[in-house]
Amino acid sequence: MSESLAIETVDLRKRFDATDALRGLNLRVPQGSIFGFLGRNGAGKTTTIKILLGMTRPTAGQARVLGLPADDATASVTIRTRTGFVDENKNLYDYMTVEEIIRFTAAFYSGWRHDLEKRYLRSFALPLHQKTNALSLGMRSKLSLLLALCRGVELLVLDEPTSGLDPAASEEVLQAIVTHVSTEQLTVFFSTHHLADVDQIAEHIAIIDAGRTIVSGALDDLRGQYRRVQLVFNGEAPDITFHAPGVIRVRRQGRVLTALSNAGGDALIEEAMRFGPVSADVLPVTLKEIFLESVAVED
Repeated sequence: MSESLAIETVDLRKRFDATDALRGLNLRVPQGSIFGFLGRNGAGKTTTIKILLGMTRPTAGQARVLGLPADDATASVTIRTRTGFVDENKNLYDYMTVEEIIRFTAAFYSGWRHDLEKRYLRSFALPLHQKTNALSLGMRSKLSLLLALCRGVELLVLDEPTSGLDPAASEEVLQAIVTHVSTEQLTVFFSTHHLADVDQIAEHIAIIDAGRTIVSGALDDLRGQYRRVQLVFNGEAPDITFHAPGVIRVRRQGRVLTALSNAGGDALIEEAMRFGPVSADVLPVTLKEIFLESVAVED
């Protein structure tokens, strides 16, 4: 694995009985980045996270985290020591107060960051003497994030970090992540269904479907590569088979034909003009559109 990668998987596969959860997954997560991990339910996101954290072993392929093999029992302990994980359920000891669970967690980590603890207690306005089972979902999310960040970890793995949060709480959690990455040596790998969260803070993404990576790269690069060409004709739009590189999908509706490309729009529109449209427009594509088109979900 390259020294610049926090996570790398190569042809990663996982089979449960007759079901292939992962079918050759490839990931490259740069160190120091905020990486969005996207996919529909059942795409293989949870299985991937479990393999990365040593909770289950792959059937085939390789997974390395912080330079260590995730399927090695000894190495996986080191990986978990150097990684903070916040799952979707925000599991906490309900009988403890906020202060008690912080002290309890801190006792396991020699590198516990008391400076960060003070910072996040203040910015999250967490009530020290309140039991965790009485906290709102937003407060539980903030407390879970504090417990992960204050360990002084190198990698933060988040599973649906803003699930169920109101817009204000969601924004507070996202901004805390961005601020932390900008001031500390940290990589964030987060799985989510909230595309707006990824659009707001991620630098790199991977979209997976049926256990394979189907789109990956720097988000700004992907935004630059994807274009939608919209053609309007005098009569019914012709049934065109484009030969320009990167054409993903073509749709016809009455007089309008739209084509999506992941190789820019120049070659596509040059070819399209040969068919005599009365108008032609090249439009940028949002992350939502990239996701929906990539996993073949209709708008």
